[in-house]
Amino acid sequence: MRAVRKCGLSSATFNVTHMTTTRTTHLDPEELPSNPAFTQGVIAPAGRTLYVGGQLGTDNTGMLLDGIEAQTTQAMRNVLTVLAAAGTGPEHVVKLNIYLVHGVDAQVGYAASRSVWGDHRTAVTVVSTAGHARPGALVEIDAIAIIPE
Repeated sequence: MRAVRKCGLSSATFNVTHMTTTRTTHLDPEELPSNPAFTQGVIAPAGRTLYVGGQLGTDNTGMLLDGIEAQTTQAMRNVLTVLAAAGTGPEHVVKLNIYLVHGVDAQVGYAASRSVWGDHRTAVTVVSTAGHARPGALVEIDAIAIIPE
């Protein structure tokens, strides 16, 4: 079953497409590019857990931004968009995984992500990779968050 609902967080409102099965809810915010092969986020209802799929530094048209700073900032914004669509935020993220292409200056990426993420502490794993599935992508970020009652 598919349903569209508006989710509000702070002063922002997001249109979200939900596809619910008996076990999970798939989130695809309209503000992010859609793909029939994957979903932007998955809610596991038993534990009120959201799994945010890997986000690249792409804008809402799917265009990849230039450079590690711009891509990291946008990837973090995309993570925040999925969190907001599920009714949660960075304060409820329990784990971030950040995948950087080998040779990228991690400190530049860290500074860029912090400008968007703020001071919300969470467990973080940073992995250096040979590359990503999308040519030109320098960073990919996924997250696990709880959804407050």
